[in-house]
Amino acid sequence: MRKILATAATLSLAGLGAIVPATSAQAASAACDTAWRNGGSGYVFAYNSTNCSGYFGKASGDDSNWGNSAGGFQGSDNNRASSIVHKGTSGMAVKVYSGTGYTGGHTCLKKSEYYMSSLIGHTYNNGVSVNNTISSHKWVWESSCSKFLNS
Repeated sequence: MRKILATAATLSLAGLGAIVPATSAQAASAACDTAWRNGGSGYVFAYNSTNCSGYFGKASGDDSNWGNSAGGFQGSDNNRASSIVHKGTSGMAVKVYSGTGYTGGHTCLKKSEYYMSSLIGHTYNNGVSVNNTISSHKWVWESSCSKFLNS
């Protein structure tokens, strides 16, 4: 009888979990999961808002100046990213920089991380906030990274 009651209680709790809405953290992951799944292979994508919303650009190659008229990111794209998606196919990391021409602070997003749903609270290797400060990026091997967004 105890086993039957314990089983019934467990099933009831499991059923409750299925009807309780997802938390905002789960929703954020779901939005970025969708952005990653639907994004074309071989690109880094950038979003103006957290949770992979407010898409504004993508690049398949390196881009030394997100604010000029060349490369995947152009014009007002400079210093706007609040979330990014890594959909590269080479196995390389995306190294983002606070300055144009691959200067200033830097940090990397590994291929295995897929995305960073919020750049808020993350810093470059020099301690400066990454949120809304990316000015250039390039594809590098992980061994070229001294800091990663997840650290």
